[in-house]
Amino acid sequence: MTLSVVIPTKNEAANIAACIRAFDGVRDRVEVIVVDNASTDGTPAIAAKLGAHVFAQGPERCAQRNRGGREATGDVLLFVDADMTLPAATIDEILARCSSVAHPGTVQRPPCLYIPETRVGTGLRLAARNFERSFYDGTCIDGLRVIPRALFEQVGGYDESLVACEDWDLDRRILATGAETARTRGALIHNEANQGLQRLLAKKAYYSASVAAYRRKWGDDAICGKQFGLAYRYFGVFVENGKWKRLVAHPVLAAVMYAERILVGLTYLLHR
Repeated sequence: MTLSVVIPTKNEAANIAACIRAFDGVRDRVEVIVVDNASTDGTPAIAAKLGAHVFAQGPERCAQRNRGGREATGDVLLFVDADMTLPAATIDEILARCSSVAHPGTVQRPPCLYIPETRVGTGLRLAARNFERSFYDGTCIDGLRVIPRALFEQVGGYDESLVACEDWDLDRRILATGAETARTRGALIHNEANQGLQRLLAKKAYYSASVAAYRRKWGDDAICGKQFGLAYRYFGVFVENGKWKRLVAHPVLAAVMYAERILVGLTYLLHR
């Protein structure tokens, strides 16, 4: 089994080297594909120097990821962002879990995998964001990152008409096929050291304006109701399956998390 790592980039010179170098020890089984969207800071040159296959594509992440999927030669695709790195143990786990298991006359398709995120940075706010993200693993607010290439092609890849919620949309089409899904034990590292509150809200504002296309596509159904509704996003996802115990055990983190969630929600309402 070979793994193709697809990394969409735009002006990621500060991050791309660490993202690519995480795979240095397994390059005999892993190809790294960088799909760049008109960077002006030398990102493509850095990626090429580190042995990545570099392509140009835009205008948004969906088109970049689909281009990476088309160029990939691996059996399984792994989608990560340039400000993410994978520890060696997580990479080894992905390779082990995605190795096809042969049966008489058939080959079992590798599972699709969710990968938990650990955000790195300093300060109480970053700790609260890490705390928040831990409640989303494997839920309808999460997104699959490891997908067999044949399945990705079968469902048509990312919907390039979507600017926001494209990962949720892909998840829903993959889950509709009955594909096996699982969650890795190991996490990926998401570098948010430079993501202040103002930058976060600006990003949320940009994507909020495009959410309507996703909701129209799915008819604002029950899953959309959970993904955008007050009841699940602010309460249900934090208390289901016994998770409430972790919520009440960390009141300070919960308070900071809810304060930011309220600001994000207001941003969405103002810009949708």
